[in-house]
Amino acid sequence: MRKLILLLITLSSCTYAFAQSPVIIQKDAQIEKMVSEVSADSLHANIIKLVSFGTRNTLSATTNPKRGIGAARNWILSRFNAFAKSSGGRLTAKLDTNNYHPDGKRIDVPVVLTNVVATLKGTDPNDHRIFVISGHMDNMRTNVMDREGDAPGANDDGSGSAAVLECARIMSKQTFPATIIFVTVCGEEQGLLGSGFMAANAKKNNWDIEAVLNNDIIGSNNSNETNIIENTKIRVFSEGLPTFELDDKKAAAIRFMGLENDGASRQLARYVKETGERYVDNLEVSMVYRPDRFGRGGDHGPYQQNGYAAVRLTEMNENFYHQHQNVRTENGISYGDLPEYMDFEYLRKNTALNLSNLANLAKAPSMPQTVSLVMEGQGNSTSINWKAPATGRVKGYYVMMRETTSPVWQKKFFTTANEIKLPYSKDNYFFAVQSVSDGGNESLPVVPSVLRRPRPATATTNQKSN
Repeated sequence: MRKLILLLITLSSCTYAFAQSPVIIQKDAQIEKMVSEVSADSLHANIIKLVSFGTRNTLSATTNPKRGIGAARNWILSRFNAFAKSSGGRLTAKLDTNNYHPDGKRIDVPVVLTNVVATLKGTDPNDHRIFVISGHMDNMRTNVMDREGDAPGANDDGSGSAAVLECARIMSKQTFPATIIFVTVCGEEQGLLGSGFMAANAKKNNWDIEAVLNNDIIGSNNSNETNIIENTKIRVFSEGLPTFELDDKKAAAIRFMGLENDGASRQLARYVKETGERYVDNLEVSMVYRPDRFGRGGDHGPYQQNGYAAVRLTEMNENFYHQHQNVRTENGISYGDLPEYMDFEYLRKNTALNLSNLANLAKAPSMPQTVSLVMEGQGNSTSINWKAPATGRVKGYYVMMRETTSPVWQKKFFTTANEIKLPYSKDNYFFAVQSVSDGGNESLPVVPSVLRRPRPATATTNQKSN
């Protein structure tokens, strides 16, 4: 779907009599400008500073002003606070802490785990939606318990943390109806502790998180073993079936509708692909139908487990010589997660991908409500209706359609009404509905539930015989 121009069919009413007029989806000028401000030099400077702390192991020093996780998190907080000065009071930052006790696995001493959280408050007091961009500030050597030796952590996950900082630097100068949270978490290498704490806290306090973009290892363009070099693709991992509260009744409904590939996180992945490729040149988003890399996990997992839509963004080709390795040369191979093994132009594009999605989501109205696919007997058409979103100024709605075997939405139909009837069989296609702002910013898609109505009565003619 590279730079795909979607065919939008403008509908003035909910009948078959509609005029077809191709429309190119326009870029939002504000988002385009922000994307152009993403700087490879700024990202490089952030990485160099993070590496300068020697190690960012979760168990490393917290009081040394120059070395260890404490110095790193204080510097990140200082950067967020510097950005806050240009935000008109909308951006605030804090250290969010939690105590952990030895677990006999990856924590051997009591530790105060600290996330650094910056919140860009939305301008609409009635809009409680939150969009999160995350990276993990901590890192590790070959031994996850080694808190003393040097661990540069340039790419894992200096790259994700640098992307979070760069998005905050640029977006803090702008206003959005919804709230955006920029967070660098700790304890990822110790078992997703920081993200687990934040996700559980969000659930406990009923945060309305609509999307989480987790960035982990997004700055290198090559792989070991295969020796592939590629800086025009990035992977987005997403779960299909929801982790959260998947009881027998919900599972049965998913099977009945054939929606195994349409969970909230999978819809977010499609959104990331479409929006990112719209705004970032020479970058293809490759959707991987797995929650994470084979047999592994990341900081988006705890959000999914608490019922939130979350995806992981990761470079296309990982190099395991430069992950979780002590810095050394062995048998002619250089090991270690150092800045010289990164591609900062590639990191720039991946950061811009995040920014464009965050901005488009935060500017869009909230999702349409009570989206229903009407079933009233058999037929070769599809009727869908919905209610207006709870917040946001709405220009209209996109009704999205794709074949059941297509990974991406293939057509969009635009209407200003709250219902539509399409000459396409619900047997052969999947559908969803998005709210659209005056500026063309789209909400996340909502897949319709089934609304059953009695089959229309068949008309009969009674003839009286003489």
